[in-house]
Amino acid sequence: MIENELRPNVEVIPAGTELWRVHKSKYGPTQFNPTLADLHFNGGRFEGTVLDPYRSLYVADTALTAVAESVLRSVPWTGDRREIPYISVHGRTLSVLRTTRELTLVSLLEEKDLAAVRQTANLLDDERSYPMARRWTSEIRAQAPEAMGLVWQSRRNRPRHAMVLFHDRFDDCHCNALEVLPGRGIADLGSAEGIEEVNGLLGPLQAEVSEPLTR
Repeated sequence: MIENELRPNVEVIPAGTELWRVHKSKYGPTQFNPTLADLHFNGGRFEGTVLDPYRSLYVADTALTAVAESVLRSVPWTGDRREIPYISVHGRTLSVLRTTRELTLVSLLEEKDLAAVRQTANLLDDERSYPMARRWTSEIRAQAPEAMGLVWQSRRNRPRHAMVLFHDRFDDCHCNALEVLPGRGIADLGSAEGIEEVNGLLGPLQAEVSEPLTR
């Protein structure tokens, strides 16, 4: 039990907002990821665990932010570029969603927002902090039962925004809070056309996806 009372600040995402999501193609665009993170080791920063088994859905405010959040993790510089392994895009899709209702998220965008939940930027920036971030997310959820997710500055495309949504906060009134915008996005990031589009997005970040060894 965390003794300190948290006072989370709230960010409201208006109805009609477009959000972008990179996801495994086997999942539907609005399907929450059912995979739970390990308590201490593998898993996403804000995913549920056996102690708080919510499903998660990561989105971003732009196509580039969604792609960068998905493929630029731990990719080193090689000369003046960052070369992303092909496996990072294989079997993945970039989808475009639109909110049909307001989404109430806990804000981690500014230092004052982090302070409101008794944290610092290490919660977002330190790769070693994932287990602590998952534990702190559960405490935020417990103390802010109205929160449908979190929003923070993308580490890989600052100052744009990344978000995670919690499936159990989407009750009957919010079950259709996200709609798919067909004909947008990139259906197959690993196809020749998909790689070309992804590299076009990543150009300003000096990064590109490697071609597969074989097609």
